[in-house]
Amino acid sequence: AEYCARVIAKAPFFKDGFSFQTGGGGAALAVNRMLRPYLEEKNIRMGFAIGGITQPMCELLEEGFVRRIVDAQCFDAASVKSVENDPGHFEISTSEYANPMNKGAYVNRLDYVVLGALEIDLDFNVNVVTGSDGVVRGAPGGHPDTSAGSNCSIIVAPLLRSRIPTVCDRVVTVTTPGECVDVLVTDYGIAVNPLRQDLLGAFREAGLPLKTIEELREVSAELGLELSPEKEAAFMAVRTAEGELTEQQLDATGGGAHPVV
Repeated sequence: AEYCARVIAKAPFFKDGFSFQTGGGGAALAVNRMLRPYLEEKNIRMGFAIGGITQPMCELLEEGFVRRIVDAQCFDAASVKSVENDPGHFEISTSEYANPMNKGAYVNRLDYVVLGALEIDLDFNVNVVTGSDGVVRGAPGGHPDTSAGSNCSIIVAPLLRSRIPTVCDRVVTVTTPGECVDVLVTDYGIAVNPLRQDLLGAFREAGLPLKTIEELREVSAELGLELSPEKEAAFMAVRTAEGELTEQQLDATGGGAHPVV
């Protein structure tokens, strides 16, 4: 989260009136708390905040660091109370938020969006829907919409989850195409999409811990556990036998997960 806050602060869009959204992941939401010192240092305020609204963002509104919160969803009781009591915090419809037929959709007016990922591959394609075994784990929400519409889309994720590397050669499911993803922030360094040379130059000047996504892939491969197709199929068969997967779910993965977990 601290690395992500530094990325936001050093990007060219960090100026008075910038717009900002966080996703529903824990690391993404933690960025809200980390932004305050950078806002104070530059003496600027957000124009509007949107997205998965929680208490830290509402506190920034109360303290004058955010002019408006436009709310498509609340994630805790404090944010619900804020909608009720604070005239600077108001609800919007999902059409106002991300309708592709609405030219004024808020996702197309974003400077920054901070999102999570289950997997991200060497082409910056992101998967937030299925696990490495092909089983559906959740829904994409506004992930592809905000990534496509924002000036700077940032993915925040740990390099490893248990035995599984987050950075892989090829994601199981493309939720958000790599052309829409600008920055990957991990606990082992920051990778910038080569398409965004403007961001790469700004972050290099700022001394951020930059790595290529290929370097992060190598680190994750060294730290994590990678299985051959045969071993992965055997692993999946054990999970099925133990009742963790149904035969239908196993069939949906083709008998195993992606060759590289």
